[in-house]
Amino acid sequence: MSPAELRVAVVGGGPAGLMAAEVLSAGGAGVDLYDAMPSVGRKFLMAGKGGLNLTHAEPAAAFLSRYGARREEVAPWLAAFGAEALRDWARGLGVETFVGTSGRVFPQGMLAAPLLRAWLHRLRAAGVRFHMRHRWLGWHDDGKLRFAAAAGQIAVAADATVLALGGGSWARLGSDGAWVPWLAARCIVVAPLRPANCGFDVDWSEHFRSRFAGEPVKSVALSFRDGDGKMQSRRGEFVVTATGVEGGLIYALSAPLRDAIAAQGGATIYVDLAPDKTPERVLGEVAHPRGARSMASHLQSRAGIAGVKAALLRECAAQDDYAEPARLAAAIKALPLRLVAPRPLDEAISSAGGVMFEALDARLMIRRLPGVFCAGEMLDWEAPTGGYLLTACFASGRAAGLGVLDWLRAR
Repeated sequence: MSPAELRVAVVGGGPAGLMAAEVLSAGGAGVDLYDAMPSVGRKFLMAGKGGLNLTHAEPAAAFLSRYGARREEVAPWLAAFGAEALRDWARGLGVETFVGTSGRVFPQGMLAAPLLRAWLHRLRAAGVRFHMRHRWLGWHDDGKLRFAAAAGQIAVAADATVLALGGGSWARLGSDGAWVPWLAARCIVVAPLRPANCGFDVDWSEHFRSRFAGEPVKSVALSFRDGDGKMQSRRGEFVVTATGVEGGLIYALSAPLRDAIAAQGGATIYVDLAPDKTPERVLGEVAHPRGARSMASHLQSRAGIAGVKAALLRECAAQDDYAEPARLAAAIKALPLRLVAPRPLDEAISSAGGVMFEALDARLMIRRLPGVFCAGEMLDWEAPTGGYLLTACFASGRAAGLGVLDWLRAR
């Protein structure tokens, strides 16, 4: 049979599912897309609320390195549909993109909604049928897909299925991880879902928490020695929260920090409060006679340590450090901050874990379930923010769609 004579069910209306639907419809297959929410792309729209970071403009090798232990599995997706291909695809929808100062790529206008609207218009014109408020409940004994719909449970027969159900973060937007037990019941190996690109808990004092929660800590550098003994260093900013820390600089190190906490019960990062100054210069500034000035005034005028930075120094440095210039300077350049736990999975920007690649063939088909393919964040990979997550979701959806077409033709 040709794909045109068959119908494919795509379960999940995020970037991976929508891209799979586009590839399948372009290949001539009939496509029905099901999603539990009232509309598709809800997490995609939320990701673009402050400016949609679609992808990243950096060399391919550096880009691929962002996928860590799973870069070899992700590499074929990106080789076929990487950052430039994604920008060309957006242009085909009438949305131009630009590269920001950090190398991040955004659509003109910054918003996700125009891109999503144009995409859905194209998918509907291609014949993709959308079924909203259809929550997937696994399979019936005869292999039909089970859905909970407004009229009650329904059974859907499909010649092939693409599961693009997301991970376990932001359950209110549809990614709730409810699919895990249904795959596990079919003996599909699923790595536990864990928070990624997440904040962390810190045991702040009540004074610091009440005074500085919500304050950004800008122009700092973080360093952390990971489980392999490699020193990880990043520069940027983070935000103090009532429970700990979050923000771009924290998210960039969240994977090794999360793993260290799981292995050791905690993790210590070192904050350089004056990254533009050498240790020698900081020591010279701190050791400079302060006369009648208070220590706070002295540190502000000589070392630029004021506001939340000064409070963080007081919170984490030992009291005796203030009496010894060398120790105080060392604390300014490498202030130890103990992280005790990652924030809950549902608060994370994304999740790690999911269907392990060992359970899939090269087409992203589940070996134990012929005709069932997986894509997107429900697979066992992770990446930092910066456009890497979205790019791989798009690319994996495309790979799964092509895999379905290949499998249908072979039949």
